[in-house]
Amino acid sequence: MTKDIIIGIDAGTTIIKAVAFTLEGKEIKASSINNIYLTSKNGHVTQSLDQTWQNCITVISNLNETIENLKDRVAIISVTGQGDGTWLIDKNGNSVCDAWLWLDSRSSELTRYLSSLDSEFLRFDRTGTGLFSGQQSSQLCYMEKNNPEILDKASTAFHCKDWIYFKMTDVKATDPSEACFTFGNFRKKKYDEEVIESLGLKKRNYLLPEIIDGSKISHKLSLSAAKLFGLSPGTPVSLSYIDAVCTFLGSNGLNIDKKIGNSILGTTGGHMKASKIPEIKLNHKLKSGYVMILPIKNLALQFQTNMSGTLNIDWLKLLVSDIFKDFKIDFNDELFINKIDEWLNKAKPGEIIYHPYISEAGERGPFINSNAKASIIGLRSNISFPEILRSFYEGLCFAARECYSAIGSPPDEIILAGGGSKSMVMRTIFSSILKCSVRIINRNEAGATGAAMIGAMSIGLYKDWDSCLETWVDPYLGHKEDYNKKLSNKYDEIYNLYLESRDNLITTWNKINN
Repeated sequence: MTKDIIIGIDAGTTIIKAVAFTLEGKEIKASSINNIYLTSKNGHVTQSLDQTWQNCITVISNLNETIENLKDRVAIISVTGQGDGTWLIDKNGNSVCDAWLWLDSRSSELTRYLSSLDSEFLRFDRTGTGLFSGQQSSQLCYMEKNNPEILDKASTAFHCKDWIYFKMTDVKATDPSEACFTFGNFRKKKYDEEVIESLGLKKRNYLLPEIIDGSKISHKLSLSAAKLFGLSPGTPVSLSYIDAVCTFLGSNGLNIDKKIGNSILGTTGGHMKASKIPEIKLNHKLKSGYVMILPIKNLALQFQTNMSGTLNIDWLKLLVSDIFKDFKIDFNDELFINKIDEWLNKAKPGEIIYHPYISEAGERGPFINSNAKASIIGLRSNISFPEILRSFYEGLCFAARECYSAIGSPPDEIILAGGGSKSMVMRTIFSSILKCSVRIINRNEAGATGAAMIGAMSIGLYKDWDSCLETWVDPYLGHKEDYNKKLSNKYDEIYNLYLESRDNLITTWNKINN
């Protein structure tokens, strides 16, 4: 039987997906399942390791049921997943506790203290990454100070994708992107002992797994995992890079000369552009964002990410839904979503200002403030629901502009991925606020696509990344959409008010939090 299928797994915070592709990148079948996480007081946001693994088994098993002879056709499986957070296992390979997710904010106060130390300059300069409460580095520091017994039980500190890879192959490892922005040196692509020491974690460095490049190395699917999946033992498995890198790869953006960026308009907002590593200039003033190594020689992503993207829209939708429920009226989720563009077109641009900091963890890009709160400014009696909705979308785009400004300037062209990119009006707002042309990627799962591409490179299907991108990405890029210059001029004025009013609210945020 010909090995003609590549499976990409994307283990997200809320959804785990498995997507089967042909060797040329055409999607065959996708399977998904909700991945549940729990929140509690004092910023706790956790997820079960065992349930996450069980969900992976389910999505692969579903593919097995719907694709003929899948067992004998899989060339390689490649796994990516949600970034940051802490997934601890003991010496027997069992979970020590539920994973602390990137949404977990219990280390916020400690993170602010660590960020104020003189050693922070060295840590930021080596990692290229701002310190925030959802990172593994901050969380391990918190555990060391407040719950050392947890770390005493642990043998390895994983990220989400690392845990799944371990369960599939029995190999303890992590990828270069996540390893280096957490505890490493992005220029040398390895762990940095001085970074680890600056965080007070030198005695815990045994927790850090080996760094492997999944675009060059694969391991075999274990017998036990193969039985659970219904696949052949020994099938190659690749540990992909973090989900943001995979999404970037799956939606292109590698042509630096053309200054092409990528934005993910999903539950969170992610804004990135590739740069040659020696040319990367860090924003030491803000000390935020990420530098993520790419599986392409001498390239890395400069990445700024918002704590909440379309999560703001989800909150507004939930608010409407709850009102419907109180009146015993059925709420049609699909109808609401289909109505969005009509509402956005109906509303006047820039009538009110919205700051999109709806996450309980505050904001992490381009500024870091766990106390940040969402706000509406300029609300009046003649403001309608469509104008409130439009202000939410405008706020997301202002946040994107600020993120790109923190890593230089908005690119000339940005490729959009994520649910928010499906709205034509949203794309117009985005392009006009950032003064750039936009394209969409006509794929449902850019993250799983990028993971599968790394798998394809791992088994030598393509001689270089250009060949892989030409086959897997170029045919799926939409046409270029230029920005509205008149609308852009209006948004320039509002953007300055957006920044000014936000800065004036910081004192209020701090008082509310206390």
